[in-house]
Amino acid sequence: MNKSYSLHKITEKDNCPFEEPEYSRFKFGDKFYAEKFAEELFDGFVKQFKDIILSEKEIVILPSPYLSIPTASNFLCYYFKKELNSFLFKNGKKACIESKIYRNQTYVTDYGNLDFEQRVKLISNDTYYIDRNFIEGKLCIFVDDIKITGSHEHTVNKILDQYDVKGDFVFVYFAELVNKDIHPKIENHYNYFAVKNVEDIVSIVNSEDFQYNTRIVKFILSLDDKQFAFLISNISRKKSNELFHLAISNNYHQILEYKKNINVIKID
Repeated sequence: MNKSYSLHKITEKDNCPFEEPEYSRFKFGDKFYAEKFAEELFDGFVKQFKDIILSEKEIVILPSPYLSIPTASNFLCYYFKKELNSFLFKNGKKACIESKIYRNQTYVTDYGNLDFEQRVKLISNDTYYIDRNFIEGKLCIFVDDIKITGSHEHTVNKILDQYDVKGDFVFVYFAELVNKDIHPKIENHYNYFAVKNVEDIVSIVNSEDFQYNTRIVKFILSLDDKQFAFLISNISRKKSNELFHLAISNNYHQILEYKKNINVIKID
């Protein structure tokens, strides 16, 4: 079985089915909206997949691939898992377990403006690893925030084929672009809706429910000298240290475009 579900369908360029400012803040690390979206997503998902969920003995849930720094969808997945486990508990079923696909990313390009072919070509140079034995024969639920071109799903299916994983697979999305006449660059319209400048980034980083994710770390490390200095001077030392350790954990210090800013905040 290989199925797909999306809560919101994007059919019109100028009529977004979800709140764009909320989605943008979610993409840049505001976990308040990750939890809100996950609750909405599970409510829609369970109505359609209740029988499948309750018929399975073992369920594995996986966010979109990452190495060390979680993606925004990882936090969506975290809260989705809480909803799923509560549902399983109420129905006397075993809790789901979490796994991940490890991804060694090789590029700094923001592919939110790219089409399907460009995205697949860009991410094809990345390396991936999945624990085949851990997920073999189970219901695997892959949670992601948005399906624009299907490149993510295409890549995951390719990985599953590569590792010859047998099981039932369901891809779950908060939103999906179903009108293919709309250019994929609309993704960046949603991503950056509430992020127009470095002041907006500072506001998000200093918010109560903030946690770093891949997108905001890469964004911050790409800032010019003046913008980066402004950001560092307006966030706590604790958050600056956390940024440093996350950056080096993902080997960003070995990427030329990020190295300079990492050296500015390096801890002696």
